[in-house]
Amino acid sequence: MSRFSVVVPAHRVQGYLRECLDSVLDQSFGDLELIVVDDASPDASAAIAAQCAERDPRVQVVRTPAQAGPGPARNIGADRATGTYLLFLDGDDLLLPGALEAIAAAIDRAEEPDVLLTGHDRVDWWENVRAGGDDLSGDPVAVTVAAWNRVFRRVFWQRHRLVFSDGPYEDVIPVHRAILAPGARVAALDEPCVRWRERRGGSFAKSPGRAHFAVVGRYGELLAAADPAGRERLLPHAAAHLLAVLDDPGRIAPRDRRDFFRAASRLYRTYASTPPAGAGEKALAAASYAAHEAHRERESRRKRVTRQLARQKKKLRARAMRVTYRTDLRRSLDPQLAVYGAYWNRGISCNPAAIHAKARELAPHIKGVWVISSRNKHRVPAGVEYVIEGSRRYWQTMARATYLINNSSFPGGFTKRPGQVYLQTHHGTPLKKMGLDQRRYPAGTHGISFQKVLDHTDQWDLSLSANPHSTEIWERVYPSTSYESLEAGYPRNDVYFAAGESEVARIREELGVADGRTVLLYAPTHRDYQKGFLPRLDLERFVRALGPSYVVLVRAHYFYGAEAGLRAHPQLIDVTGHPRVEDLCLAADALVTDYSSLMFDYACLDRPIVTYAPDWQAYRLARGTYFDLLSGRPGETPGAVATTEEELTDLFRSGGWDTADATELRSAFRARFCPYDDGGAAERVVRRLFLTSRTASARGSTP
Repeated sequence: MSRFSVVVPAHRVQGYLRECLDSVLDQSFGDLELIVVDDASPDASAAIAAQCAERDPRVQVVRTPAQAGPGPARNIGADRATGTYLLFLDGDDLLLPGALEAIAAAIDRAEEPDVLLTGHDRVDWWENVRAGGDDLSGDPVAVTVAAWNRVFRRVFWQRHRLVFSDGPYEDVIPVHRAILAPGARVAALDEPCVRWRERRGGSFAKSPGRAHFAVVGRYGELLAAADPAGRERLLPHAAAHLLAVLDDPGRIAPRDRRDFFRAASRLYRTYASTPPAGAGEKALAAASYAAHEAHRERESRRKRVTRQLARQKKKLRARAMRVTYRTDLRRSLDPQLAVYGAYWNRGISCNPAAIHAKARELAPHIKGVWVISSRNKHRVPAGVEYVIEGSRRYWQTMARATYLINNSSFPGGFTKRPGQVYLQTHHGTPLKKMGLDQRRYPAGTHGISFQKVLDHTDQWDLSLSANPHSTEIWERVYPSTSYESLEAGYPRNDVYFAAGESEVARIREELGVADGRTVLLYAPTHRDYQKGFLPRLDLERFVRALGPSYVVLVRAHYFYGAEAGLRAHPQLIDVTGHPRVEDLCLAADALVTDYSSLMFDYACLDRPIVTYAPDWQAYRLARGTYFDLLSGRPGETPGAVATTEEELTDLFRSGGWDTADATELRSAFRARFCPYDDGGAAERVVRRLFLTSRTASARGSTP
């Protein structure tokens, strides 16, 4: 007997089914059976399910002679199940990595509950992922009514003769009956376990029509069978669900809205025993469709007014800022003021941070002020002066600073004044196409105005370069006569030449890494064609295969927030929110990455670099690259290469990640991309920027 029986009904889901089934079979918790019910699907769903069954004995496929619908199909699967717990998953949804392991642990903690509610998230056809929105700490009846966001103890399911209905809204009755059953033991796991897919078309939820009236009948059947206490508990949530269906244009067509409301009102009035709460219930109780529409219009109007007021306030504030900024532009430049920015105002980091620190040492007369977004001000260390982007002080600082240092761009469209010196530090070595070269790869531009790119480039006075390759690329893709290249190396890399063994030991201890462990830093980059952090690697399976002597630090790209969304595991440490990637590199015995420019910095340490590139062709086609990272040629490939999870695992189990050949490749890569990095880059930049005759000339040219 398996711990879990996962039942998947399949009808017209050929575009999604394989990914769905793989999400189950690739779970780190493997004690499961997967029952796919082919509901007479006319597409390739049956063939996809059969292929999975051929390669994995845990899969069984059941076929219905004629389409029965998702409810009866689930019932067929539940009847075939032998597992301790039932989990129902739609054929176009996903079981998130580590979900079954988390569910099993939650079941153990709750001592075998009858029902375990789970969290979920949602993904649309653009691959935008957002939270499911359920509050699992409240009444379980209020949780999204679905079969896939809970697991059921199979003997409990059978004892209460729970079955899915035949027809639309087939899950309303069994999931509520399970919660309302006398003595039912219900627990909750407030972690996303299922990814519910919002399809653009072709699903019942996107097909308006009178078939959606069935939800009223489902609640009528439930309420009729419930005891008084159950009715009182269920009715407010039933009303909320019915009104949500009513107000969803994807379900109820405008011509059917009044009739649907009347049906919902009759149901509510039949079973209401307490005064209605809220405008929606009051409208149902009064059988007043006009009242419901008036409330709906008031809410819509309130939201519109709120948005309009916010926009007006923003416009007025911006207008006032522009007026005061123009006044500030007539004031003299401050020859001892420098303004710094990094990664679009996310914090104190990268090359600007290293320059700022070295300037405090070598040019203490220079006052450094950072530009920070309001949501990131908590990241500013004590003793560092900063201004909030867009604020009055921001515009004052931008108007009067003599020095501008940034690795991206300053917000708001500032006016660069004569006498100001702008150092563009960049924040990586270009592997992927950059600047004007991106025009040939529109999928990755996301509406970039290349004229604005050129206008920004024309503001630069100095363009920092880490290597000759970067100098060549920057000068071509950011063409301008306004700047000169500063081939000084990357100041952020100086730390790699200064840190000793004691510093590495301190960092590892702070990260919670035990002595004697081999530490891998897994740092994949962002894909323009992917939303959210979706590693092409089952990290739990990977570390389990490597054994307890390995620890993996997981660093998701900063585009994805402060966390990678990992399950708790003793060999995995989520370092996405760590403020200093340089510390993570120092702590790591090897870097595992794909196309991240971090590889060029890590090469300074002369430690193994493993390229894990499962989608290299897709990446090259979508974004374009300047050389073939997987070619195996010296100066292009930094070490061992893997294109599948199996190859990557084998590299570490066999020792292939750190061989003489890999060392030779790394040496050539380091010679090409780190020729200027020697621990003195920050000092060279500070002396060039703040302490040379050109700077003195710039200070003297203030109006």
